[in-house]
Amino acid sequence: MLPPAFNYDSGIPGLELAEVISYTLQYMFAMLRIGAFIISAPFFAARYVVLPVRIMATVILTLPVVNTIQMPPVEDLVALTAVPMILTELTIGLAAGLVMAIIFGTASVAGDRIAATAGLGFAAQIDPASGTSVPVVSQIFSLFMLATFVAVDGHLIALRLMIESYTLLPPGGPLVTGPMLEAGAEAASMMFNFSVQLMMPVVSVLLLVNVLIGVITRSAPQMNIFSFGFPMTLTMTVVLLFFSAPVLGKACEWVMGASLELIEHMFREMANGRG
Repeated sequence: MLPPAFNYDSGIPGLELAEVISYTLQYMFAMLRIGAFIISAPFFAARYVVLPVRIMATVILTLPVVNTIQMPPVEDLVALTAVPMILTELTIGLAAGLVMAIIFGTASVAGDRIAATAGLGFAAQIDPASGTSVPVVSQIFSLFMLATFVAVDGHLIALRLMIESYTLLPPGGPLVTGPMLEAGAEAASMMFNFSVQLMMPVVSVLLLVNVLIGVITRSAPQMNIFSFGFPMTLTMTVVLLFFSAPVLGKACEWVMGASLELIEHMFREMANGRG
């Protein structure tokens, strides 16, 4: 039995259970867009980033969103009308992450072509980010791209763009697919364009080296191409990659800037489409 002096109105702030459920539902709805981006964007979606880290990152990054952006009412979130809104949020996050992933594939494509030209296509190992078998040169390029992405705070800029997207594209609005399709096609075009620019200096020199090796082995047949040409090509590849590393870093930074600009342009075009 409670003592007579017990004060039932203690003044301690609290929430009703219904309000707690409502806030939790709105919070989970706000997590959809950022969560979809984290599971699809490069670096965030890598296999070495464990699932609990992704979940905690999504929960923490949603805090400034729910405090500043008006979420749809709970009545809409518990009805069948919530299904299109959920799909819209997931599509926006996945579109932004996939656009960035496509452009970041520039490093993998360039490294794969360099490895094939240098005769290192057989030297492959498991990529820790994707879990697939890729040439070593391609993996080096991909890791170099991710390291540069983190070094120049590109991951912070990408997360800022996703948080600002809630202002441009308020949750619960209709989905405009045109800008997303255009951004995907532009990202694929940029990937092949940038990969050619990255690999062309090294591939051009290796082509001249292969021509030189062919002339030498044709002039002196006793010089085996496997004992003479392959070590020479391998040595030139390592030397070229070593001396081109500073320029490659600037090129990777340029590619990352282009991917972020394309995502921002996609969000703005989607916002204009809603008007």
